[in-house]
Amino acid sequence: MHAAPAVLAPGAIPAGPIADYWLSEKLDGVRGRWDGRRLWTRGGLPVDAPPWFTAGWPEEPMDGELWLGRGRFEEASSLVRNPPADDAPWRAMRFLVFDLPAHAGPFEQRVQAMRALAGPDTPPWLRPVAQSRVADDKQLQARLRAVVDAGGEGLMLQHRDVHYMPGRSDGLLKLKPHDDAEARVVAHLPGRGKYAGMVGALLVEREDGARFRLGSGLSDAERDAPPPLGSLVTYRYNGLTINGLPRFARFMRLREPPSDAGPGSGSGPGPGTGPGN
Repeated sequence: MHAAPAVLAPGAIPAGPIADYWLSEKLDGVRGRWDGRRLWTRGGLPVDAPPWFTAGWPEEPMDGELWLGRGRFEEASSLVRNPPADDAPWRAMRFLVFDLPAHAGPFEQRVQAMRALAGPDTPPWLRPVAQSRVADDKQLQARLRAVVDAGGEGLMLQHRDVHYMPGRSDGLLKLKPHDDAEARVVAHLPGRGKYAGMVGALLVEREDGARFRLGSGLSDAERDAPPPLGSLVTYRYNGLTINGLPRFARFMRLREPPSDAGPGSGSGPGPGTGPGN
């Protein structure tokens, strides 16, 4: 899927002219991939959306975010993971497109191509993510404050000349007022004292293979029924230690459950990362 963003420190600015970057809000939803025929989660699981939801979508592959609105990640995640028999909750869902994997042009051209998706025959729940530009660092920080004050998480910055590519990209940046990241759960560590009989901490692994514990931030309910092994979780932290590990890491939430599908399974796209989170 889409390249993983580099993360700017809170209050930092990217290298090079700000005017060379397209800005969009970092949406707190469920990342999805449309392969031209079917919708998948980032982890490679099929999304059981109602047939009407994807009817009329273009055959062109699209990376996007299944989004209900600011502060509604848990609702969106539950709807995608446990679709109800009644499809009424899907009426509020949107698929906001943030990139076109098969497009060969630089991001500036892809922005224009995404904007062209919103034609008269396009369903109103399929739209491109709003992209805009600012002139300087002052305007960038003002835009960030406006998004955060309105309940958003932060901004995504994509250089206008960057081509679509898998893996990490220096041309895709994430700017937030605090540090957070994602890691995969590899073990449940037993609790002690008041947490005896429950999970004391999650042992998690970053994309680079580094492992560390997440104990702080877990509620009693989450210690009793922790995120399953293989699931992706979001954690918050305060910078890095001298060894490059997150300082004061604390659990925030389950980001995505484990997937039985993956590369080579033939069931859809494998795991990946993207700018929505």
